[in-house]
Amino acid sequence: MKTILKNAKRLLSSNEMEACEILINGNRIDKLDTVISEEADKIIDLKGKLILPGFIDVHIHLREPGGEHKETIITGTEAAARGGYTTVCAMPNTNPVPDSKESLTAILEKIKTDALVRVLPYAAITKGLKGEERTNIKELSEIGAFAFTDDGVGIQTADQMLRAMKDAAECGTAIVAHCEDNSIVYGGVVHDGEVSERLNLPGIPSITESVQIARDVLLAEKAGCHYHVCHVSTKESVRVIRDAKRAGIKVTAEVTPHHLLMTEQDIHENDADYKMNPPLRSKEDQQALLEGLLDGTIDFIATDHAPHAADEKAQGFLKAPFGIVGLETAFSLLYTNLVETGKITLQQLVAWMTNKPAQVFNLPYGTLEEGSIADITVVDLEKVSVIDKSSFYSKGKNTPFQDWKVKGIPVLTIAEGNIVYKEDIHG
Repeated sequence: MKTILKNAKRLLSSNEMEACEILINGNRIDKLDTVISEEADKIIDLKGKLILPGFIDVHIHLREPGGEHKETIITGTEAAARGGYTTVCAMPNTNPVPDSKESLTAILEKIKTDALVRVLPYAAITKGLKGEERTNIKELSEIGAFAFTDDGVGIQTADQMLRAMKDAAECGTAIVAHCEDNSIVYGGVVHDGEVSERLNLPGIPSITESVQIARDVLLAEKAGCHYHVCHVSTKESVRVIRDAKRAGIKVTAEVTPHHLLMTEQDIHENDADYKMNPPLRSKEDQQALLEGLLDGTIDFIATDHAPHAADEKAQGFLKAPFGIVGLETAFSLLYTNLVETGKITLQQLVAWMTNKPAQVFNLPYGTLEEGSIADITVVDLEKVSVIDKSSFYSKGKNTPFQDWKVKGIPVLTIAEGNIVYKEDIHG
């Protein structure tokens, strides 16, 4: 089947835009030109909207199997498509955990039948995410694990992490780490700072994250492993990663939209929609994260989309689970609050959500060119919307961005040549 996307614009490396039309043939981009006059089975008039590569998110939680009351592969990938994502990587904190050939194979089969967009599943570093017995990284890598992580739990011993890194290095795969030293968390639920004192809540010190990153980059150097740091949140962490990169260590890192756009000062009451791990940090940390992104210390943006049921989040900071949703709001929030304000360019934002994660993990996606997979996101840069969690496709409504006014709304998402989300497009 041939589809032509007409009357669109594409972004140039100079941040300027030019007229663009795309001919999709099957699952590939067959032709990209200012005007395409060929015959096609379907023609979609984009009326001047912006065509971008499909977004890539290497850090999301789909909850299935075992947590279907929070999210499923179906609802999570519907949310991803609505947000403009065509590739997402699902974390292994499910039940059962993908820590064996059987459990990972079962998840891969479920993805084949249910996923609306491409889902690349992680496998666990340790059995049951318990930090004790390591999984068979070679076997799991061979059957389709994207990379390896115990996300949500830091690997507590250097020995366990070093052995896992050596296994991963032998297989040419990555170790992806939620960095947290449990011995100095002290039961914290928010950042250890002014807000924890004001709300009388136990705080999570910044050092819990940065001290484990400092350990791990040295272990990665020893093992010769690609080591990737999840959701960096502190200025100390940025400093450690920057120094490690300067030393030639193969370390990469991501930052979330919520850590770029919010700080602990945004928490005004005991509202667990603001509870995530790592927590919202200080303004100094926020500034360091943006600087790290701009100078290449942090490689790209990932949402850490973490849906929970409403009754779970209603329990307040002390009892509610950590995590917020992000797939449906990421691009518009970042475009409105960082691009429109001149802090970053549109070209930078698009790169951090497409080709940068693809480059880090050697994925053949994230580009818009002839011959590439037809993963395409169309964005209306002028459309203004107000974030309304009741309209989310995700089962999770746990967002701190309710009622934020945004621009830059994804209106059409095409994954491997198939329309997976469509809004206000005629054709």
